[in-house]
Amino acid sequence: MFALVEAWHAGLFRRRYWLPNIVAGLIVGVVALPLGMAFAIASGVKPEQGLYTAIVAGLCVSVFGGSRVQIAGPTGAFIVILADIVAQHGIDGLQIATLMAGAILLLLAIFRLGAVIRYIPPPVIIGFTAGIGVIIWVGQWKDFFGLPVAPEGHFHQKLWALVQAFPDLSWAVTAVALVSLVLVVVPRWLPYRLGRIPGPLLALVVLTLMQALFGFEWLPTIGSVYGDIPRALPTFQSLDWDYARWLQLLGPALAIAMLGAIESLLSASVADRMAGTRHHSNRELFGQGLANIFSPLFGGFAATGAIARTATNIRSGGSSPIAGIVHAVTLILIILVLAPYAGHVPLATLAAILFVVAWNMSEIPHALTLFRRASWLDTLTLVVTFTLTVFLDLVVAVCVGVVLSWLQFIPRLKPHKNTTG
Repeated sequence: MFALVEAWHAGLFRRRYWLPNIVAGLIVGVVALPLGMAFAIASGVKPEQGLYTAIVAGLCVSVFGGSRVQIAGPTGAFIVILADIVAQHGIDGLQIATLMAGAILLLLAIFRLGAVIRYIPPPVIIGFTAGIGVIIWVGQWKDFFGLPVAPEGHFHQKLWALVQAFPDLSWAVTAVALVSLVLVVVPRWLPYRLGRIPGPLLALVVLTLMQALFGFEWLPTIGSVYGDIPRALPTFQSLDWDYARWLQLLGPALAIAMLGAIESLLSASVADRMAGTRHHSNRELFGQGLANIFSPLFGGFAATGAIARTATNIRSGGSSPIAGIVHAVTLILIILVLAPYAGHVPLATLAAILFVVAWNMSEIPHALTLFRRASWLDTLTLVVTFTLTVFLDLVVAVCVGVVLSWLQFIPRLKPHKNTTG
């Protein structure tokens, strides 16, 4: 219980810290609602599984992680890997791979490899996150524009199928998506107090109420496509323990573990800069490992540190694991009370939310700055990592990117002079 113990020693369980952390937890829990469902649907699983993941992973990381303010749950970075696993191995295969990834993260923590993962070069991180952002963006065109296709295959095949289907787009669905997009973005331009309203929540509430009142039959919703969200807590479920299948899923599990480690430690580092804290990388990997072991056992899937939700937590006054625990409890209460209304959530609204997520992940301003100021090898590393992520494979992209980054250090190595003869 690393995070709780550290917070206790820091005096963050005193009475004056309770209210700010409870308020922060409530805000983050509300923000996590649309994101959890959107990430689940984009990953090829049921929307409630995204909420289950946020609850279980949020509790594990807040109690056992290495950062006092980290918020964990499903993230956009995982969408590409998870959707591919679901397509090839099904949802149960994804849950097996997630549990194996959790065990790998525990091993990384036990062997104290957290510090090594933190030193992946920035061009590699920007390259693969930008690539993931592009894949997420294109992957949401179907629901955003109401396209009558279900594209399959590699990225270029999906892209071409979607482009060919554009003449048949639904203008009504597109209008709903554009209104949703405006509502997601608008709060950041409002005065301070109004600007604190989470854009995804605003879009979710407004468009869900609209659909509940008018019941547009032409508008695809969570209920019409996936059925109603159960009004119940996640329950324990056993996994298939076939040895041959587990061996087959070892590669996907390694990919989940690698990306989860990078994303969680990156999020913890961002939290340190914002909150003036200092996370413990190996303890953070330990908490993330437990999260990914328990999440699939309770109906969830892969989780990691969520940068946007962690930043929201800090800005809202969160300073201890109490906020992360309250965030999970908030989602539990939402499921028990508001689950029947989730069926009216338009898929176009979730697509608009993911459009903004994809833009934020792409880090285009940061990438442009790197292009102007970095060396040619850093620029090449970013471009190659980005291209391989989009058109080939994320793991291959990161490995190749790291090798290219290391090449710039070879000329600086001086040969050892032999002084014995």
